[in-house]
Amino acid sequence: MREMSELYAKLPMVENFTSGTLPMGRHWISEQHHREETRLKFHQVPSVEEQSMLRHHPFKVMRGWLKDIVSTNMAAPPGSFLECHHTSAGKPTVLVIGQPSVLHVCPEPLTSKFNLVKAYESPLPLPSFLAASAHDPASFRALFTSGVTSVSASSILDHLPSLRIIVTTSIGLDHIDLKECGRRGISVANAGDIFPDDVADTAVALTIDVLRRVSAADRFVRKGAWASRVEYPLGSKVSGKRVGIIGLGSIGLRVARRMEGFGCPISYNSRNKKPSVPYAFYSGVHELASNVDILVICCALNEETRHLIDSSVMLALGKDGVVINIARGAIINEEELVGCLVQGDIAGAGLDVFEDEPNVPKELFSLDNVVLSPHAAVFTKESLMELANLMAGNLEAFFEDKPLLTPVNLDEMTR
Repeated sequence: MREMSELYAKLPMVENFTSGTLPMGRHWISEQHHREETRLKFHQVPSVEEQSMLRHHPFKVMRGWLKDIVSTNMAAPPGSFLECHHTSAGKPTVLVIGQPSVLHVCPEPLTSKFNLVKAYESPLPLPSFLAASAHDPASFRALFTSGVTSVSASSILDHLPSLRIIVTTSIGLDHIDLKECGRRGISVANAGDIFPDDVADTAVALTIDVLRRVSAADRFVRKGAWASRVEYPLGSKVSGKRVGIIGLGSIGLRVARRMEGFGCPISYNSRNKKPSVPYAFYSGVHELASNVDILVICCALNEETRHLIDSSVMLALGKDGVVINIARGAIINEEELVGCLVQGDIAGAGLDVFEDEPNVPKELFSLDNVVLSPHAAVFTKESLMELANLMAGNLEAFFEDKPLLTPVNLDEMTR
């Protein structure tokens, strides 16, 4: 209390200060610069959220506010209450978790339009972060998250009672409890069709790399084996190989069209046969694997597809078969995949995703017939800039009560 009294004594420049009222509204503070002094005027009644914040954290809010008022330049530390409610006047507040990559590569479309409260910068779990923050958890209506951060009832939703939208940087939605979102009336928006071309390109790149041993050849030259006249092992043709695709959605269809350019016959497995495509349909993954040389996994991860590709599927694929995974790591039983590769039951694998990222089975590191990528299929400069604009567009649409740009159909996804 002594600290509070000392701070109050330093407020001769404040005009129209009313006892029991604090200047916190987004439109509630105006500055006047006169003779190198910052003068403040306070107007409007604080919002319901702001009054709630005062009721729950009165001394913390007052102490922090007063310290900033008596500072000479009104500068607030990044992410602080004053930054969110004063220096960024008029911007909607968005809670951010999971350190979305777009905020490092191209943050401007988001930072210019929203007050981003970056929970991921704190070592505290979200409930502790919210308790220690000047923000009332009930004030957060929008959540922005990466595509690998779990959003479940216990970890996130229970702590944000006013949450009405989740915007995720991914196409896949296995990290979000969609049923619970639907039950609570929370909308979800994802990356839409921004990434399919990049992911399909990566699937083809991994296929070529595994069969033609591109990465292995690079290592062969770098370690001096070529100069030492060591015999280089032969690769395999890509052209004409039979390609089987699990999940003929937007990504799977793009993979099919690209592989057709190599003269590859295409077949697929999906929940339903697609009359609009000319490819052979197999209702079971074992039957598909038995009739192809390359198995490309493009389906979503859910309860039905977890460990869908196990040792029995890989044995059906055979010793000359190759597995490519650009979907989700847990669709493959990783332990059984390692066993099949080590024992020579399949010819190779190209993997952009893993079951326990960023941890990768060490047994794979020494295998020249395996190409590893750090879940980077979507990471291109062009797509990340497009993603940043899309994420900002979805948040803008929500706060302006307009239709979302890339809404997720929760009824269809949870059937």
